[in-house]
Amino acid sequence: MHRFVSVASAFVLTLAWTAPALSHCEIPCGIYGDKMRFDMIEEHIATIEKSMNQIAELSKAGDMNYNQIVRWVTNKDEHAGQIQHIASQYFLTQRIKPADGDARAKYDKHLELLHQMLVSAMKCKQTTDLAQVEKLRALNQEFRASYLGPEGEAHTH
Repeated sequence: MHRFVSVASAFVLTLAWTAPALSHCEIPCGIYGDKMRFDMIEEHIATIEKSMNQIAELSKAGDMNYNQIVRWVTNKDEHAGQIQHIASQYFLTQRIKPADGDARAKYDKHLELLHQMLVSAMKCKQTTDLAQVEKLRALNQEFRASYLGPEGEAHTH
């Protein structure tokens, strides 16, 4: 029995140590890739757009390939979810800090833009309307300019 407990313990510890990292950690290490996150969002948006186009094209076919349609829908939804994850887990919980005084307007603007991005990503999951993709792309560009500044310099806290 002792041997079984030791083997089981080793197995559990191995699983804990080898769990995949899904995004930037929530330990305040100070190592952030803000510009990279905006590029990642753009890549997710492009993937959502391609998925929507493929869904529309496959849906028009006389002999529909439902498996491929489902794969494109799943792909679209996963990438929209990744945008939501970056907006909430990276920016809202780690990078956007409450502010007072003169900095309050910028803080409020960032909250508003991130909320709109979350809602727009949700709408991308619900539809194949390319207008939602364009809205999400515009929101990402607006947030990027507001967050990084006109020169795209690194953000500091």
